[in-house]
Amino acid sequence: MSYLYKLIMKTSFSIRKAKASDMSAVLNLIQELATFEKEPEAVIVTEEDLIKHGFGKVSLFTCFVAEVDNQIVGMALGYPRYSTWKGPTLHLEDLIVTDSFKGKGIGKALFSTFIRFGYKQGVKRIEWAVLDWNTSAIDFYIRQGASILNDWRVAQMDPKAMHQFISKTQ
Repeated sequence: MSYLYKLIMKTSFSIRKAKASDMSAVLNLIQELATFEKEPEAVIVTEEDLIKHGFGKVSLFTCFVAEVDNQIVGMALGYPRYSTWKGPTLHLEDLIVTDSFKGKGIGKALFSTFIRFGYKQGVKRIEWAVLDWNTSAIDFYIRQGASILNDWRVAQMDPKAMHQFISKTQ
């Protein structure tokens, strides 16, 4: 699946499903996003991890990339989930466009590609998280027709917390 877009701004770009050889560029985008979100040290995933987890015997995620002049400038990465209330769903983990290519329609095209992908798969919901201070992203998602839920909070456990929990419950 590949899409070619030409914009009024004369920027041509294409959206396609990522390949294992794209994971170095994808990791650079992930790092750029982590820096934007003020957590550059939080990224511990490696290019090898991305290749193994996305292109091994069992693919844990689907990734679409945006290219301009054979350079990857954006990506949308998501994975399947299951809702006990709705059935199959997708989680959009990250939607990233490198700074110098923002505002050219690439993010919207990546988002559209991911939504169409989920719709064709018959998922009952696509969801994602957005930081409450990232008003430009929130505004973008609202313009696309998304609902921003304020009554749910994200809960997480890192390996240290998991270990502590397990140690306490044995």
